[in-house]
Amino acid sequence: MQNHRLKITTALCLLLLAAAPATAGESDGRFDIYWIDVEGGAATLIVSPAGESILVDSGNPGHRDPDRIVKVATEQAGLRKIDHLITTHYHRDHYGGAATLATMLPIGAVHDNGRFDGMPDNPGKAYFEFSCVSRHAVQPNDVIELRSSAAGGLKTRLRFLGGRKQFVAPPQDAKKNEAARALHKPKDRDGSDNGNSLVSLVSFGDFRFFDGGDLTWNQEFRLVYPCDLVGPVDVYQVTHHGLASSNNPAVLRTLAPHVAIMNNGVTKGCLPEVFANLQATPSLEAVYQVHKNLRPDGAVNNAPDEYIANHERACQANFIKLSVAADGKSYTITIPANGHRRTYQTKTKP
Repeated sequence: MQNHRLKITTALCLLLLAAAPATAGESDGRFDIYWIDVEGGAATLIVSPAGESILVDSGNPGHRDPDRIVKVATEQAGLRKIDHLITTHYHRDHYGGAATLATMLPIGAVHDNGRFDGMPDNPGKAYFEFSCVSRHAVQPNDVIELRSSAAGGLKTRLRFLGGRKQFVAPPQDAKKNEAARALHKPKDRDGSDNGNSLVSLVSFGDFRFFDGGDLTWNQEFRLVYPCDLVGPVDVYQVTHHGLASSNNPAVLRTLAPHVAIMNNGVTKGCLPEVFANLQATPSLEAVYQVHKNLRPDGAVNNAPDEYIANHERACQANFIKLSVAADGKSYTITIPANGHRRTYQTKTKP
């Protein structure tokens, strides 16, 4: 039965690849990000105007999430491969789909924490041995740079700010961030692999996007105190699916995003404390959710329906798309399933 399903899936992938356009944004120079619904896991697809790609996390084990990733990658982004796969940490909802995905689309470079002493969670042989071109154990300040689509075009740059509880050095002229210290109230230590999450900052011209994986509260604080290691961002992927062991207000106020996008599930994430902290962040213009929170507290802890991709318990795997203009000065967020479309101005950098 499994072999039969694999043959069907492979045939479907080949048909999708044949029908897909060559590149995503090459004709208009736009830079795209897709939040793919993996039901409370993570799968964030980044596509440069030249059609190069970075997939941050691969969802859960099984075929459901890899199938959804392939569908968005091929039908929406026009991809024939994943150039870079980043696994932020070794929890099944972040690495679980990788081995299956590798049988469906070619994967280039894999970036993760590698094997390290004291690993609290081990993804196992299937993860460490799936087919790819190369593997890299990330060090703080490592950079992935994707080519521009034309001479003089903007480049996509992903810089790793941290991993394995180690972070980049502060700038020489950095000042102490006392405002962050005033907002921070320590929480109990999380001894799982969440605290080892890779932290990345993606830029395209002036546009800046922050993805902290499932980095936990006390480790998050180290990103902004004693010095701010991140700087202001336009878009903040809500850390850890909106769970209250992450999303420190000291980080939210320091990064001062205009938009937050939450990869939560029907009953996972979007917790009241996090939702309240997001609403209390003065810079935020909008919060988006991959799923509507259907817990009893959802009546008050949800964004407006227009800003939510999936509303039903038996969801339709609707995605959220962000597209940055070729000059990097504005970006538009759409939810194709409900017709939502809103454009935001990129922050003016000093």
